Amino acid sequence: MALEILQIGNPILRQVAREVSDIEEERIQKLIDDLISLTLSANGVGIAAPQVGVSERLIIVASHPNPRYPDAPLMSPLAMINPRIVSYSQEMVKGNEGCLSVRGKRGDVSRHREIEVEYYTRDGKFHRRQYSDFVARIIQHEIDHLNGILFVDRLDGG
Repeated sequence: MALEILQIGNPILRQVAREVSDIEEERIQKLIDDLISLTLSANGVGIAAPQVGVSERLIIVASHPNPRYPDAPLMSPLAMINPRIVSYSQEMVKGNEGCLSVRGKRGDVSRHREIEVEYYTRDGKFHRRQYSDFVARIIQHEIDHLNGILFVDRLDGG
């Protein structure tokens, strides 16, 4: 069954997602593959499991140049399971964002330029890494989804 991207107004998008308890579970591994495919086919640079109706703490970060973000840096798609921002820079950077769950709307959002994130990869390995600029923006946007926050809640000046 093909995944469908939920749109703003669906109550699942406003829930705080629960932690993934078994990373190796076949359902989780298939969800990761499906989310990566969906992100790339939709010209997205990231997606969170709640956006397809699965209220669990799993995001995909898949920055690549595309029609929605022509200047995005290229990186291999990365699944972050139970991600947590542990520190961030004081410096804020404004950038234009959109969302696969908020079709047709874009706006400027201020985000931290640099963040440090703890997460598990799909093979169960723990990582603590720093990210900056556009990739840090994607991660902050997707972690917001895990906390029931949409980018429209953070629009500057509105």
